This record gives sequence, C-alpha cells and structure tokens, in this order.
Amino acid sequence: MGDAMAENKKNVKYKTVVKKKGGDAAGPVYFLGFIGAAVYYVQIADGFGEVLVALLKAIVWPAYLVWELLRFLNA
Repeated sequence: MGDAMAENKKNVKYKTVVKKKGGDAAGPVYFLGFIGAAVYYVQIADGFGEVLVALLKAIVWPAYLVWELLRFLNA
C-alpha cells in the first residue's frame, strides 16, 4: 500500500512538471496586441467617453479579427 502511494506521488509530481514545461505564448501575444490596439484607438479618440470606448475596443479586437477572417473565408 505504501509503495502505491509513493508511486502516485511521483506520478502527480511528474504530471505537474510536464504541465508547466509546455508554456503558452498566447497570453503575452494577446497583451501586446491589446497595448497596440489601445494606443491606436486612444490616439483617435476625442474626450473621456471615447477613450473608454477605445479601451473596450482594444479588449475585443481579436473577436472582430476572427469574425472578419471567417467571413472572408466563407465568401
């Protein structure tokens, strides 16, 4: 029974190491895209309300990109 528990602990340790080893680049890429979009949209905004809308647009720009891409590929 003790050997099975020790083996299970080794497996759990191994799984967490494998899980952390892969890395995911989507987060930093999305963040850089957000910063770029925020700078672009804020530059063309006039007033506080438009700046808030610009920041909201910067958050959701990937959704518009995917929508336009799918619309283009479907046509």
